[in-house]
Amino acid sequence: MLAVATLGTGCAYTTGSTIDEKFQTVYVAPFENSSGEYDLQAPLTNALRRKFLNDTRLEVVQRGDADIVLEGVILDYQLKGVTFDDDDAVTQFLTVVTAGIRAYDGISGELVWVEAKMSGESSYYTRAAGQSSDRLRGNSEVFLPTVRSFATEEENRGASEALEQLASDVFYRTVDPW
Repeated sequence: MLAVATLGTGCAYTTGSTIDEKFQTVYVAPFENSSGEYDLQAPLTNALRRKFLNDTRLEVVQRGDADIVLEGVILDYQLKGVTFDDDDAVTQFLTVVTAGIRAYDGISGELVWVEAKMSGESSYYTRAAGQSSDRLRGNSEVFLPTVRSFATEEENRGASEALEQLASDVFYRTVDPW
């Protein structure tokens, strides 16, 4: 009897959202950009809006109609050398985009959640490495155009993938806040 009672009180798994039921709509404000790189804000804003549109748990609406308002600022863009060849030339880079994000109740103005720093990252090989960075990475290959005109196509892709990952993290933080 004890075993049956214990099974009945176990954790349950659900595929539904854990967000408060009072939240039915979301507004994603255009991101600001205080990093040293330009043209990162529109791809991040668009990626995040696309995630909500595809998911449908929260309807994307205008600011005045939103139950939740998401705002953010891109704080930093970093390109870090990860691996090097015998001549000390970088053969693999890590691209990191960091942003500060807050979500607040569009009606009361009460803070729902805030993250002072959230990061998205991606790595890629340089052409000098002789290795390919081509690989399927979720939605990146399907949805993301070139972010901007970085020095190489590999860096363009790395920045796009880092922004996509950051958008995913913000999306999941909003719909599954646990």
